[in-house]
Amino acid sequence: MSSNPSAIESLNSTLNKTVDLVLQRIGKKIVLGTPLGLGKPNRLINALYQRACEDPSIQLEIVTALSLDIPQSNHWLQARLMDPIVRRLFGADYPRLQYLIDLKRNRVPDNIKVTEFYFQSGAALGNSTMQRNYISSNYTHVARDMIDRGANLIFQLVSGPVLGHGGQATYSLSCNPDVTLDLKTLLNARPDHRALTIAHVHPDLPFMQGDAVVEADFFDHIIEDDPLQPLFAVPRGPVTLQDHAVGFHASGLIADGGTLQIGIGSLSDALVHSLIMRHEQNERYRAVAAALDVDSPAAPRESAPFMQGLYGASEMFMDGFMHLYKAGILKREVFEDIDRMRRANQGEQVAEQGQGAIMDGGFFLGSKPFYEFLNHLDESEQARFRMHGVGRINQLYGGREALEIEQRRHARFINTCMMMTATGAAVSDGLANYQMVSGVGGQYNFVAMAQAMRDGRSALMLRAVRTNNGEEQSNVVWQYPHITIPRHLRDWVVTEYGVADLRGKSDEECIQAMLMITDANHQSALMEQAKSAGKLATNWQLPAQASTNTADVLAERLGPMVDQGAFPTYPFGSDFSETEQQLIDALQTVQRLAENKLDLLRSAWKGRPERFPEAIQRMGLDGKQPLKARFFARLLAYALAKH
Repeated sequence: MSSNPSAIESLNSTLNKTVDLVLQRIGKKIVLGTPLGLGKPNRLINALYQRACEDPSIQLEIVTALSLDIPQSNHWLQARLMDPIVRRLFGADYPRLQYLIDLKRNRVPDNIKVTEFYFQSGAALGNSTMQRNYISSNYTHVARDMIDRGANLIFQLVSGPVLGHGGQATYSLSCNPDVTLDLKTLLNARPDHRALTIAHVHPDLPFMQGDAVVEADFFDHIIEDDPLQPLFAVPRGPVTLQDHAVGFHASGLIADGGTLQIGIGSLSDALVHSLIMRHEQNERYRAVAAALDVDSPAAPRESAPFMQGLYGASEMFMDGFMHLYKAGILKREVFEDIDRMRRANQGEQVAEQGQGAIMDGGFFLGSKPFYEFLNHLDESEQARFRMHGVGRINQLYGGREALEIEQRRHARFINTCMMMTATGAAVSDGLANYQMVSGVGGQYNFVAMAQAMRDGRSALMLRAVRTNNGEEQSNVVWQYPHITIPRHLRDWVVTEYGVADLRGKSDEECIQAMLMITDANHQSALMEQAKSAGKLATNWQLPAQASTNTADVLAERLGPMVDQGAFPTYPFGSDFSETEQQLIDALQTVQRLAENKLDLLRSAWKGRPERFPEAIQRMGLDGKQPLKARFFARLLAYALAKH
């Protein structure tokens, strides 16, 4: 993808003419709806934003979500590690979203407003403008909310063109049919409402099938120029032993011949890794189960390899589904004819009548290898991976209920949360003071869908404990001022210590089950709160086995498996070299040490840079350096020795 000055100049001319078109057709009151995540045409958005910055008479509102930004270092030492990695992953001139830069610096002009319904995790914490303009909305309601806000403009990256039936040019909404399809339907129902839909063709976006395929007249204007915007690739992160334990417990809830929905993050990576272990290394999988004594939780456990396989129906299509496909797990086919689908569910052979789909998603976001995988699917494989609007993926309603239920048999909707209350409410998107960390997204949709299906189940994964400012805190709490999922939708809850089955249980039974998967250091306080509230019998005592819910016992039980390579830190590869992986961990240690100046000085005194020549050289701290650099070289060496 060329990004020389003349190419950028030519593109900017095209984009400015497009902005002229918008102003001519719509006027100066613009409500722009643009996709979450990958599908934003950054340079086109920047061109419109810049025009509004220059002309205060333009009233611009941008309604979107998950505005992605490349990592930014906040310390010169961190920059020495991050900057080369960022250039390697995103290129030297990745076009950052200017409105996001200005939001972070609190300098968005008064005539411009940015509202989002989902934040990049933690990006908006402490930012008053972003917090005040957050829209709390279920994913399936976003298109409706955009219409209510007056949406009259859509910008989106697309793939194509490809000649369809009859020789007509077709395009694919690719990574983001999620809201766009639903929004376009609502706009079409209002012919008196002036609105424009503008596509910017991206040469590297995969041409995805399903409802994502549209004809050229879906758009009012199509920009064919190269957007000079590398696809935003999410770096593959580490998975801790705690994460692996959570994922392993969750993997025993997935029924062969069923349906899977998962999100992104280390807990989901851990789940996928354990599912592959269950399928490909079943003897090892059963050995881990024995080491963890997984027969003790009340929830049923599945441990056999996947003979029928799984079908993916997930708002987010990401790396995990690619790995499941390559492992031969993502293979259960679904069909659009209900009679054929019912016969398939009864075990009849119907595949010879035509290949079915194995994955239906709403949007995708992932790593570079994931995008390469999608781009290299052959024609027969492409038809098996489909993309749709969230109105279809995230709910059963809309006239397809009977078919969707047949397709999503034995559905397992697996999501993550930050905290759970003892009676089964989940905290997934915000803090006690209503500062939003991320957003509701589709989590509520899928949790509620599980309750609406006879054989569907929801599982919320979380770590039992977290460390905050050096202090260990429980993620299982008695109550919390802000919740995302109400307790009347309680179902399976998974921590590193097991599974609590809360569906249909009384409050006392729920509390007892939650205490069994709570860290032992926090069980007593939680139990006393429950008893004081009259929700737990005063004479009830925790079973002895719950006393082993500690990080040390977990490490002891899984230690031999770790030594045998069962739980790697990067189960699906890494975008960082081995030295960079070590430095990432070490810099986190340095950051914690910085909380206490005395600890910082003592640690630096103990550091021996000569023990880590490659890492010290990678950070540019070798050779003759100022005193400050030599101090940090010693500090970094101390942190490296701790890992």
